[in-house]
Amino acid sequence: MAQSVGDTLSTLIEQMQAGDYEGLTATMTQNVVPGLLAAAIGLGVIFIGYLVASYISRIISGPICRRVDQTLGKFIGRLVFYSILAGVTAAVLSKLGAPLGGLAAMLAAAGFAVGLAFQGTLSNFASGVLMMVFRPFKVGDFINAGGVAGTVNEIDLFTTTLDTPDNRRIIVPNSSIAGGTIENISHHAHRRVEVVVGVDYSANQDETRAALTRAAESLSDVMIPGDDRGYAVVLSGLGDSAVEWKVRLWVASSNYWPAHEALTGAVKRNLDAVEIGIPFPQMDIHLHRVAGDDDGSQPTPRQRPRPTRRDAIAG
Repeated sequence: MAQSVGDTLSTLIEQMQAGDYEGLTATMTQNVVPGLLAAAIGLGVIFIGYLVASYISRIISGPICRRVDQTLGKFIGRLVFYSILAGVTAAVLSKLGAPLGGLAAMLAAAGFAVGLAFQGTLSNFASGVLMMVFRPFKVGDFINAGGVAGTVNEIDLFTTTLDTPDNRRIIVPNSSIAGGTIENISHHAHRRVEVVVGVDYSANQDETRAALTRAAESLSDVMIPGDDRGYAVVLSGLGDSAVEWKVRLWVASSNYWPAHEALTGAVKRNLDAVEIGIPFPQMDIHLHRVAGDDDGSQPTPRQRPRPTRRDAIAG
């Protein structure tokens, strides 16, 4: 095809230089116009293939997004779209007489060079495919990955888009996510709220436990009951300036932060009701007087002898 185009152009230039306008018209009619018409038809077929690929990808990805998973549905939709478009383009080029064998060899060589130049991009692509297959998280999950915490908005083949709690859009490369630790915070339906509080050493232990128990039971409307659920009041340790307690409460993952705030306020109110204080961090310093300091005597400074001059020793 490339050779025929080159020959046609050479013939046209020679006819124009020789002034053979009849031959120029015949060449345009027999070679150039049919070639342009075939190219226009080929572009039209590719455009129709683009529309068909978009329609079929939507039909296939729609039920998967609704019934299975939105992330997997989008991935399969893109895969179907590009596969159909690539097949239509290859068929059109074959009909137009393009040497697909030589073109494939050129694309392979160019792909190798591009792969060496874009190793990071290919790494992001491979990480995106792995995340699509193993699905450590999905769209809508709240995760902590790649040094960023946020809600997953979209998982692409090269990047993952997150929305932070303060409404910032952050785009993270897939290799940064797949190469590190992924914390899927909203994966489970239930989460445990834990409030740590320190009370005075003089406070009665039974009264403190009873006050903290009332605080936990005051949130029974949001508490998840059952085995290994409910609430717990734990004496966790003896700190430097306070006795440390932990109040734990199981709630729905979607209700974690409101329940955390409510439990913290309930702990403070119930401790104040029985007059159990929450001490500030403090340190006791004890001063001891050393024997011999009562006479008021001051230590005498030690005097260093001045060195003898060399000339005085010589004299």
